[in-house]
Amino acid sequence: MPELRSGGRAGRRATARARNRPSEERRQTAQPNPNSRRQEIAPALALVQPEAREDQIGLEEGEGDNNGVELAVSEKKMDEFDSGGRSGDNKLAGGEDEGSTAPLPETVQVGNSPKYKIERRLGKGGFGQVYVGRRISPATSSSSSSGAGALEVALKFEHRSSKGCNHGPPYEWQVYNTLGGIHGVPRVHYKGRQGEYYVMVMDMLGPSLWDVWNNNSHAMSVEMVACIAIEAISILEKMHSKGYVHGDVKPENFLLGTPGTPDEKKLFLVDLGLATKWKDSTTGHHVEYDQRPDVFRGTVRYASVHAHLGRIGSRRDDLESLAYTLVFLLRGRLPWQGYQGENKGFLVCKKKMATSPDSLCCFCPVPFKQFVEYVVNLKFDEEPNYAKCISLFDGVVGPNPDIRPLNTDGAQKLIHQVGQKRGRLAMEEDDDQPKKKVRMGMPATQWISVYNARRPMKQRYHYNVADARLDQHIEKGNEDGLFISCVTSCSNLWALIMDAGTGFTSQVYELSPHFLHKEWIMDQWERNYYITALAGANNGSSLVVMSRGTQYAQQSYKVSDSFPFKWINKKWREGFYVTSMATAGTRWAVVMSRNAGFTDQVMELDFLYPSEGIHKRWDNGYRITSTAATWDQAAFVLSVPRKKPLDETQETLRTSAFPSQHVKEKWGKNLYIASVCYGRTVS
Repeated sequence: MPELRSGGRAGRRATARARNRPSEERRQTAQPNPNSRRQEIAPALALVQPEAREDQIGLEEGEGDNNGVELAVSEKKMDEFDSGGRSGDNKLAGGEDEGSTAPLPETVQVGNSPKYKIERRLGKGGFGQVYVGRRISPATSSSSSSGAGALEVALKFEHRSSKGCNHGPPYEWQVYNTLGGIHGVPRVHYKGRQGEYYVMVMDMLGPSLWDVWNNNSHAMSVEMVACIAIEAISILEKMHSKGYVHGDVKPENFLLGTPGTPDEKKLFLVDLGLATKWKDSTTGHHVEYDQRPDVFRGTVRYASVHAHLGRIGSRRDDLESLAYTLVFLLRGRLPWQGYQGENKGFLVCKKKMATSPDSLCCFCPVPFKQFVEYVVNLKFDEEPNYAKCISLFDGVVGPNPDIRPLNTDGAQKLIHQVGQKRGRLAMEEDDDQPKKKVRMGMPATQWISVYNARRPMKQRYHYNVADARLDQHIEKGNEDGLFISCVTSCSNLWALIMDAGTGFTSQVYELSPHFLHKEWIMDQWERNYYITALAGANNGSSLVVMSRGTQYAQQSYKVSDSFPFKWINKKWREGFYVTSMATAGTRWAVVMSRNAGFTDQVMELDFLYPSEGIHKRWDNGYRITSTAATWDQAAFVLSVPRKKPLDETQETLRTSAFPSQHVKEKWGKNLYIASVCYGRTVS
């Protein structure tokens, strides 16, 4: 039997000296960012599922339990895509334009362009179709293979009723206005509308890297892939310098020049339909960090984990996708290929985060592993060191650019910036302090505890509590003037936090074999009790605590097989805020309340521990107000309180065992447990 443990703190103690502790993070006072607000978003591929119906019970709602028909129908985590498919958060993926029923014209002429006859189709996707256009007038003897007067051009069509064209010309046009013609991006010579379609007239290019790989027995030489790395990094550096990230880096979107022309060994990056700005064009500052877990943009196989998790795109995402592209071209396969079904995206992201650079690149030359290790640990707003990245591969391909299988002229300027520093990536050599890794470490299951600065008060904890001992501990706490503030479960045993600072006037609780017991909750709602804490166990049971004396005016909850962010987003718009969360196995329960005392709320959801995201939120004035975790994911709700506390200090701690000794040390600094859970984190 596990040993029962308890502890208590009654009065103020002298402040203890701060000591270094593993996995500890701290947040000091910060001002809320007035521009950081929830945004209404369009669901697409994501780590959450489409929402189901919810029953209305007076002013409150409930969701089902394990024994009957659930009121919350199972939700879809992420649309399934073939390896070459992609999604934008307002687009159909992997198919023709939405509503594109009108036939294409036989000839095209937009603006002052020549007239072109439409010939064979080159490709299609969620952002249009591309055809060969052969110039038929004005007649000329010119045989130019590129430029506005070329005999053959690429014609890109997007139907006017596609979602990207609801308000006029395609968004991609704006991006090409800025990027068209820069190093590695094809030129757009004409654009306009003809009939039902918006049309771009572009340079004709050659095969994609996917085509080259596929036509070469699914193989590509190390030297060729290293050249691709060098030139692709150079192209991305130029694109990023203009304030954009591509958002869909993959073999299909890298094209070589037209065969038989001087450009046949040049590399081009195409398809800017998912490009977004990483830099605000007005202020020149980096765009603000955010995470919207029900939005996915990109291609499942090559997307960065941050894209899977719904984080705002930044420069690191393009480089991570490039890293996966390079490994694919070398090895012919990525470890996360082969997943099928509704939760494909969930499983792919989980596998990506669990695959170390050593494992991913076990059959690749060392520079590829170094590149992967670097890019997966870039921070959200960090400027990549493109020159040092290029220097890795410059050593692999040899010193003479003239005999390389791919033209790398565009990268020479960056290569010269690092001079003779070749074959290694000393990313910390210029830093005063070692760089904190963003995604290093192994997945682990740990206790996650959150501490808030409070005035001195009495707080008590119990852990490893069996079902039969719950009543005893709770009754004793009530006799001492304490109420339950949070609960959680580990190995089907319970942990309770009780304190004198809740403000509750009375409290009831139920230990149920169901997750959750809807009828009991509804009965307590009728008696003006509201859910203030809940927990679920691996065996499917739950502990629900409901209290009087709260400020809540209305309450709703949802039980789901995946994290229900879409439902949360819907309730946010209705004036609800998350006030409690719990998990049982892989299932989630989320409670939302009106009049919760918050003015804004955001979410951090991760397959490890979202340290960077939590710190970004802290910097913008948010504090963690709810936590929960499964074996796979950890979720943190951060809120801006309507009434600002005198001391906004907040700390988190991750430990392999219940942090009993750490709790006592925190009490010595007037830091009290505000939330605790057990589940996925990183060692």
